Amino acid sequence: MKKRQFNKFLLSAGAIGLADLPLGLTRAYGQTRGGTLNAVIQPEPPVLNIGVNQQTPTQTVAGKIFLSLLTYDFDMKPLPSLAKRWTVSPDGKTYTFELHPDVTWHDGKPLTAEDVVYTAKEFLPAAHPRAKAIFGRCESITAPDAHTVVFKLGEPFGAFLGAFDISNLPVMPKHVYAGTDIAKNPANLKPIGCGPYKLKEWVRGSHIHLVRNEQYFKPGKPYLDAIIYRVIPDGASRAMSLESGVVQLTQWTDLELFDAQRLAKDPRFVSTTKGYEYFAPIMYLEMNVRNAPLNDKRFRQAVSHALDRNFIKDKILYGFGKLATGPISSKTRFYDGNVRKYEFSIAKATALLDEMGLKPDDKGVRARLKLPVAPYGEMPARACEYIRQALSKIGVAVTLESSDAAGWAQKISNWEYDLNLTWPFQYGDPAIGVTRNYVSSNIRKVLFSNTIGYANPEVDKLADEAAAEVDPAKRQALYSRMQQILVEDSPIAWLVEMEFPTIYDKRLQNVVTTGIGIHESFDSVYFQG
Repeated sequence: MKKRQFNKFLLSAGAIGLADLPLGLTRAYGQTRGGTLNAVIQPEPPVLNIGVNQQTPTQTVAGKIFLSLLTYDFDMKPLPSLAKRWTVSPDGKTYTFELHPDVTWHDGKPLTAEDVVYTAKEFLPAAHPRAKAIFGRCESITAPDAHTVVFKLGEPFGAFLGAFDISNLPVMPKHVYAGTDIAKNPANLKPIGCGPYKLKEWVRGSHIHLVRNEQYFKPGKPYLDAIIYRVIPDGASRAMSLESGVVQLTQWTDLELFDAQRLAKDPRFVSTTKGYEYFAPIMYLEMNVRNAPLNDKRFRQAVSHALDRNFIKDKILYGFGKLATGPISSKTRFYDGNVRKYEFSIAKATALLDEMGLKPDDKGVRARLKLPVAPYGEMPARACEYIRQALSKIGVAVTLESSDAAGWAQKISNWEYDLNLTWPFQYGDPAIGVTRNYVSSNIRKVLFSNTIGYANPEVDKLADEAAAEVDPAKRQALYSRMQQILVEDSPIAWLVEMEFPTIYDKRLQNVVTTGIGIHESFDSVYFQG
């Protein structure tokens, strides 16, 4: 967006402000109530229901509209949300949650334990990439009364208490969804949640306007009058919006990392990389192992050798991160770096392709692959361009394909790709956020599941045993072996453990208070006067 276009954007935003969509801070602010927070959202989410879409922009916005039973601190210890207390049986098989009794949906109907049961048993298994792996372990999910939910597992599941955040169990209104086609329900675009903010309007390509839920069950909260997520496609304009005060908050990939480096030094702003502990994403290159020559381990290993991870970390991510060694982040439980290393070596990559008998044609091309580019700003676009150039040096011609967020998600979900650069979340435990990408039982046409089609019976066995084990030392041994096998098989080229800057107006308070960061409800966020 050029400067003239950005000035037009400022004028249009000002016009919106006159129509009860404040451009900036329009009231006296303090911890009690008042003020409107303007934030960037990029790219624009395809829907606003986190239960049917797990893309980051959806999670960011929907985290203010929906709630789950728990949230988690920076050390992954559970904290209350919809559940005010919970117990775990001595055998580790029964989890009982007591809900707050006075929670209502945005349409005024009461939220009950039946909503939680419906969400875990029916809604999420139909559309969610991790629900089957988590709640499919339950022998029963019941509501003995209106405000009690009981999950009974068939066998212990060491990660289970870490599976109740807003992304894994966003509680859905049974009266809105039961008996409908969940994927096509109009409430996916006009959500009815129980969180501190409710949708006032969504103007495609412009903004998503959330306003205070006056019936919120926590007395006196939320503090803010409203949150407006502004859709600003251009990276330079997003940075300018923060600098000029049009917005007061950026997160994830909203800012290009060179802008984040610069703005982090501005005394008007606070910059932090905290609040991503629960997610701990690794940037990696998925390889659809159904497609030749990606179905040959040697080809996949050659791809891993052909990519310079240091270049990606230092030149594309501007130092925000550390080199990845395998499927589990060093920030997550059960990491083990004692695995095969894929040092940057064109010679080793070429030797593996020669061993396969994959000869170059008259144009020097050994294989042709397609790589859809995730529409999350300039960073993934630059990373994909680097991958294209790097693989060309070993005779692999990569075609980059552009699309919007919905189109990209559809291609990956339908397995219509060869390579895919992405950074899924780890969700605090490998049994929740890692093994879903590799176990054969989760090969599904659902985004962020095992869309690559990888299947290894030993990995399946290790993943199941580690999930059921409660002894941390035994879990570590199982996950260590699993990491060694996966890195040897190389269905994915793990690149960088990513870090993301959240940069916001220093007058904002309580922005990052837990391990799920800006995906929190924001019911305690306020402007300091």
